[in-house]
Amino acid sequence: MSAVRGAEDRHGSAAAARAMEGVGGHVGAPHEMDTILDVRDLVKHFHVTTGFFGSATAIVRAVDGVSFSIRRGETLGLVGESGCGKTTTGRCILQLEKPTSGQVIFEGQDLTKLDVAELRRVRRKIQVIFQDPYSSLNPRMTVGQIVAEPMAVHGIVPEARRRHDRVRELLSRVGLLPQHANRYPHELSGGQRQRVGIARALAMEPSLIVCDEPVSALDVSIQAQIINLLEDLQSEFGLTYLFVAHDLAVVRHISDRVAVMYLGKIVEIADRQTVYEDPRHPYTRALLSAVPIPDPVLEESRERVVLRGEVPSPLNPPSGCVFHPRCPIAVDRCRGEVPPLRTLGPAHEAACHLA
Repeated sequence: MSAVRGAEDRHGSAAAARAMEGVGGHVGAPHEMDTILDVRDLVKHFHVTTGFFGSATAIVRAVDGVSFSIRRGETLGLVGESGCGKTTTGRCILQLEKPTSGQVIFEGQDLTKLDVAELRRVRRKIQVIFQDPYSSLNPRMTVGQIVAEPMAVHGIVPEARRRHDRVRELLSRVGLLPQHANRYPHELSGGQRQRVGIARALAMEPSLIVCDEPVSALDVSIQAQIINLLEDLQSEFGLTYLFVAHDLAVVRHISDRVAVMYLGKIVEIADRQTVYEDPRHPYTRALLSAVPIPDPVLEESRERVVLRGEVPSPLNPPSGCVFHPRCPIAVDRCRGEVPPLRTLGPAHEAACHLA
């Protein structure tokens, strides 16, 4: 990811600008006025059948009491192992999955309480970039039709000629050529298809984009290009990102803050520098210790955190702290008492009794 341009400088200057100017130029605007998305106690359980004849039912606790907020114009990275509930959290925010309980408050409206018509009006402001750029595009439509369709459906650009011009403008903005509008998805490379997905999201003129592992299916060099593109678009259009990923190196480059998930719960959340330089939860430390360092001396000498056992099943999560069966520092209290997210410093929280 060395090709990612000046991420540290960009995020530092962006944070400083927000601190100095607040929202819309109002000095010292309160945090609540700056918040675009507020997720409160989000729960998503799936009922599944078990047993030889499928007569019994069990509950998969995919998301189990997740809370966080995102400020306008920032990027929150949501990281964790496969199966921890990251994607389900994103789908609940998009209302592609109906939450079991909890609130998803976007620009002051609780999306879980909106009817179909109200949700349709709000949905254009929240878009998604999917993990697989091929399966997310209709193979029977040209690139131009794919990008133009949401503008026609939502009446954003009702005139056909203006839509035609807007499609080519969007394709150019994401690094594609105007003639790509006449091609089909199978005629493009993986990176080009992901750029089409980004152009389709931009066509809706959104405020918030959920990026569901948008670079995990791409080569490393293409990943850097897409990350740079997302950063440029964020600066140009004032976008807010929820960036779902399992690659901590990618998350470090693009995120302002990072939330770490494990088995349906957030175990630590803080600004990017704090998470990477001063992690307090043992699971966060284990994840970071698995990230390779391109310096052989440092790589050889650094401390390793090896987790024992496998990730427990969300069908039968452990009592107390869900991480305690694999935690190297667990005590008896961890086995019987669920740790709340505790404040450890400025904008730094961790769900650990021993943090």
